[in-house]
Amino acid sequence: MKRSKGKMLINLILINMVILIGCSSVKGEEKEIRIGVTLYNQEDIFVSSISKAIKEKAKEIEEEDGIRIVVDLLDAKVNMFEQNNQVENLIKQKYDVICVNIVDRTVSATIIDKCKKANIPLIFFNREIVEDDMKRWDKVYYVGTQAKEAGQMQGEIVIDKYKNNKSSVDKNNDGKIQYAILEGEQGHQDTTLRTEYCIKTLYNEGIELEKLDSETGDWRQTNAQIIMKDWLDKYEEKIEVIFSNNDEMAIGASEEIERFNKKNKRNYKPVIIGVDGTEEGLKAIKDGNLTGTVISDAKEQGINILEIAYELSIGEEVNIDKNILRIPHRKVVND
Repeated sequence: MKRSKGKMLINLILINMVILIGCSSVKGEEKEIRIGVTLYNQEDIFVSSISKAIKEKAKEIEEEDGIRIVVDLLDAKVNMFEQNNQVENLIKQKYDVICVNIVDRTVSATIIDKCKKANIPLIFFNREIVEDDMKRWDKVYYVGTQAKEAGQMQGEIVIDKYKNNKSSVDKNNDGKIQYAILEGEQGHQDTTLRTEYCIKTLYNEGIELEKLDSETGDWRQTNAQIIMKDWLDKYEEKIEVIFSNNDEMAIGASEEIERFNKKNKRNYKPVIIGVDGTEEGLKAIKDGNLTGTVISDAKEQGINILEIAYELSIGEEVNIDKNILRIPHRKVVND
């Protein structure tokens, strides 16, 4: 009898151990979240800043909640075919959430349909997809800014400067502003709307304008340097305002103007306005090389992307109007 009781006790202990091990295993599985992020181009300074903020926020939540968060960053290198393959691989590996900084916004439907079939929530960011595609599935989200707002604020910076000191903008005192535009990627919504609204804002204020030139710099500093060199050859110091669709190109233009001034012993200093508020852009403003910029706040975008991805991963409800989260812009000028 004693032996029988002893056997029962051992069996109970073994059963409890199995239950505890099973619970521990489930708990361990629940404590890892995997988020896949595919970037259109990791060499883009602004996009790189967003991805850095995503990783930092993941680490912060890990420490706060005790849940391991794996964030895998992939670089599509401006190749839509490569990005499609990356998304397919993330789906096959059953990631909890997929975040996409899309190469070509017009073909987002393919990615959405694949994620929908696998029931993996999808967050697009920074490069806004076509509005109709957002409606294809209720687990599609977008985090980014309002592109036209950036253009409007660029225009407002020039308007404020013009009102405070007209000759600081209209340098030849002919009653109108001669301007040029450094445009980003062709077909990109941010390029189109930033370009349109910076000029429209000035027109609405009743300021007379004369467009001298515009070129596609594809967001790159080196491209802007080449374009600016060509403009200096063609127009010398006639361009009074340079609107740039991002800070990288604005810095490129500024550096080429600095070379021009040193070589020719000039003091040509047009108004140069960027967009993004990168670390380099803000430094250029502080150093007096740029007039101003419109901050798109890469850090805030990255934080919100990760927070939404985390909430979706643990099954929490995400309440965002139309599944679109807009990060507001703000202006910075050289005082």
